[in-house]
Amino acid sequence: MNRIAVIADIHANPFALEAVLADIADRGVDETVVAGDLVGRGPLGSSVVQRVQSENLKSVRGNHEDYMIAFKNREVPEEWLEIPEWSCARWMAAELSEDDYLFIESLPFTMTAEADSNIRIVHGSPRSNNEGIGPWTDRESLVEHLDSVEEPVLVCAHTHRPGVWQVDERMIVNVGSVGLPFNKDSRAQYALFEGAGSTWDVELVKVDYDRQQLLEAYDSTGFLAEGGATSLLLKREVEEATPFLVPFLRWAEVVDVRPTPDAIPEFLDFHRPDLSLREQYERLMALTEQ
Repeated sequence: MNRIAVIADIHANPFALEAVLADIADRGVDETVVAGDLVGRGPLGSSVVQRVQSENLKSVRGNHEDYMIAFKNREVPEEWLEIPEWSCARWMAAELSEDDYLFIESLPFTMTAEADSNIRIVHGSPRSNNEGIGPWTDRESLVEHLDSVEEPVLVCAHTHRPGVWQVDERMIVNVGSVGLPFNKDSRAQYALFEGAGSTWDVELVKVDYDRQQLLEAYDSTGFLAEGGATSLLLKREVEEATPFLVPFLRWAEVVDVRPTPDAIPEFLDFHRPDLSLREQYERLMALTEQ
């Protein structure tokens, strides 16, 4: 019988990470694995990378590791290196050290747990670290994802929404987010697996931590002052545990305005975070018909 903790989507929030690591230590797990996105969407990415390294935790690479590497290497459109809309990404990329980059560049796309190789770990899906598996994923797609790996248990993250899907004798688990949950519960979240082979009990764990420390870091680091609309909306995501940034960018594209801080009040008048993702999308698309 093995006990394996999988954490993910820490997103430069070392305060949530510390709370989760303390909780894991109390539970006496055999192994802790990171399912990507140590960095991005927050002000203290270097602290998180260093903490993960100090614990000798193995990790896969998330899409936000890719984003930071792309900005560091200037492998993005030239205008992204200059225009205000991308100031937050530039700030986060500059905050990471050369040693941080050496670590995140070394991360693999996928791995299996060392304590039990029947658990396959990815960040998003087996085909992309930028594809999310969630309640919107139909059974046919779940089967397709499972058929693409040899192991009976597929573990993912990326959506910041935890969930468990049983497909006959196989299982997909989204472990949720340590540092930036999107299920309207601001506690740090991860998944604990207990079992062996193809038989596992899964606990979706939620851990209290002091969010005020993170919000203060938004100010003290200069992240809020220099990150434009992105850092303002990321702060709101921390406060409300629901998405604001991506809905804002989609809204700005539909109404044809620049995604700057000046546009945020109009967006907030329109946005309905109480609606489902499908309802939000349909409401946004209705704007194109006006």
